Amino acid sequence: LRDGSAMAGAVAAQLWALLDELADSDPQAYRRLLRQQRAEAERLCAPAEPHLCLRARPAVGARPLPGAGSGVCGAGAGGSSAALGVLQGAVRGPLFINICSWKRVPAPKAPTDPTPVSAGPLAEGSGEGDLYSVIDIAYNPDVLQKGDENPEKREHLIHLTLKFVEERYNLILSDLYTIESFKLKGSLETMQQRLRGRQMPTRNLSQNTKELTPDQLLRAVEAEDGHNAPVLLKEESATQPKVPLIEEIASTETPEKLSTPSYKIITVKDANSKPFKIELKIELPKVGSVSECDLRISKDDVIIEVPEKYKLQLDLPEFVDEETATAVFNKGKRVLFITLPVAKPDP
Repeated sequence: LRDGSAMAGAVAAQLWALLDELADSDPQAYRRLLRQQRAEAERLCAPAEPHLCLRARPAVGARPLPGAGSGVCGAGAGGSSAALGVLQGAVRGPLFINICSWKRVPAPKAPTDPTPVSAGPLAEGSGEGDLYSVIDIAYNPDVLQKGDENPEKREHLIHLTLKFVEERYNLILSDLYTIESFKLKGSLETMQQRLRGRQMPTRNLSQNTKELTPDQLLRAVEAEDGHNAPVLLKEESATQPKVPLIEEIASTETPEKLSTPSYKIITVKDANSKPFKIELKIELPKVGSVSECDLRISKDDVIIEVPEKYKLQLDLPEFVDEETATAVFNKGKRVLFITLPVAKPDP
C-alpha cells in the first residue's frame, strides 16, 4: 500500500508539472483544457430533473410471487384492478415510475447503440396516509428530447422502460400505462438522493484542486469511475434469439431492507379551518436513543432512517417551514414526536 501511495504521489506530481508547463508554453491550450474539464465536471455534478411520471399497470392475470404480499394499481375508466408483482417482497400500493433527465447518463454514441439508463432502488412513499411504490429511471436529456419531438420514439422508450423495470425488479407489468399530469411522484430531493446513492459530498468547482493530496485525488477518481454506472437498454430483434433487454453493470451497493415504522399524522387547523401545523407521531420500539436516528425534513416530506432497523419516507399534505420544525424523542415510550409549522403562503 505504501508503494502504491508513493507511485500515485509521483504520478500526481508529474501531472501538475505538465499542467504548469502547458500553462507557460501554450496558455490558450491550457485554458481550453480547463474549460473542457470544467464542463465535464459540471455534467457529472448536475442533478437529475423530473421529466414525466408513469403509473404502471399489472399484466392481466398477474399474481404476486409466492410468499409475498401484493399491491394494487388503479385501472383506467371502465377497467379493473389487479395485484402487482413483487420485488423480493411486496410492492405496496400503486407503482409509479419517475422518468428523469440526467446529464450524468451518457447518450448513445450511435442510433443503433443500446440506450444507457440509470436506475434507483424500488422505494416506498406515503401521501395523505396512502402508501405507494416508486422507481426512478434516468436518461440523457438528448434521449428524452428526441422522444418529445417524436411521439413514436417516446412510446418506444416508455415500452423499453417498462421491460427494463420488469426484468430488473422482478415485476410483471402490462404494456398499458398512464402518463400522470404531474412530472414527479414524491419530492425532488428524495428522487435525486435515490439516483445518486451514497456519495461523498461534491467539492465546489471553484475550489483549487491542488489543495487535495495525491491520495485524495486518486480515491476521488476511483470512487467516481466505479459509482452508480448506468446500464444499457438493448433492442429486441426478430432475427436473433431473444436476449435480455438490459445488460447490467456490476454495482457495489445493495439496497437495505428496512422496516417501515408505524406512524400517525395529524393536520391541525385554526379557527378559520386553515391548516397551521402538522403533528407526526412515529413509533420506534427498537430505538433506545435519539442518537440512532437520522432525521431529514424538507418543505414537502420527512425522511427518518435508523440503520439496520427502520426507514420512513413520508410526503406531507402541506408545505411546511422546515427551519422551525421541532422533534422530541420520548425514550420511555420510544416514540418520536415531530411538529411541523405550515409554511406561510407567498405574498
